[in-house]
Amino acid sequence: MSSGRRSRGRRALRLLSYAVLALVAVFVLAPFAFMISTSVKPADEIYAVPIRWIPARPTLANYRQAFAEIDILRGTWNTLLIAVPSTLGGLLTASFAGYAFAKLRFPGRDAIFAALLSTMMLPGVVTLIPQFVGFARIGWIDTYYPLIVPGATGSAVAIFLMRQYFASIPDELIEAATLDGANPFQTFTRVVFPLAGPAVATLAVLGLKAAWNDYFGPLVYITSPQKMNIQQMIAGTQNAYGGEPAVLMAGASLAMLPLVVLFLFAQRYFVEGLAQTGLKR
Repeated sequence: MSSGRRSRGRRALRLLSYAVLALVAVFVLAPFAFMISTSVKPADEIYAVPIRWIPARPTLANYRQAFAEIDILRGTWNTLLIAVPSTLGGLLTASFAGYAFAKLRFPGRDAIFAALLSTMMLPGVVTLIPQFVGFARIGWIDTYYPLIVPGATGSAVAIFLMRQYFASIPDELIEAATLDGANPFQTFTRVVFPLAGPAVATLAVLGLKAAWNDYFGPLVYITSPQKMNIQQMIAGTQNAYGGEPAVLMAGASLAMLPLVVLFLFAQRYFVEGLAQTGLKR
């Protein structure tokens, strides 16, 4: 009887968990669904009360107008020029640093790692003015360097995730490589890094998402219209009255499409990387 009660209790708990997850999913997906729905609505249905989640007369005119008003291709290219080198550089830096903190022994390692983690508590807005002044003095304003270099040097979060993943790799693999005559660099590139596919995919998705959706950084450092990223170009379609919501939603949908495709391809590695880096020592 007690065993049956425990079994029913586990099923009830599982059903409750699924119900909570479903409720959270509804709240998370509702803005996304509203954006897609608004992007294909004619003007007379946008402000309908109650909200029409499924348009009565869907249209693609808003997407055609978005292409006419927003230079989607240039904005996408400019965003790629920022996001790709920033993400690749950040992956390389975080991988080397994470491996050093996880597997190498050197004086002050733990203290340096603790100091690095403490920087996660520092809001980015605190360093905005000193960074701007420094970049202005070296002539980097209205260039992509202020948007690429900080990300390419690695973030504390990325280094922490890589350190956690590398810490889960058995030391015996590294010892075997050392006995075979491999130096630390060869051990990292030939033995350790090839095993870090899920963690690398996780950081790639997170890094590209952050760089792709960045609006504040380009707003501060980029002044030339032809250098603006996709987020700035979409925001530029707004006027003093807020712009046309359907066109803005169409532009936002087009800007989000590459990230959705990326996540669909990297979803398995992304989930695996988060699972394996979140619970290790």
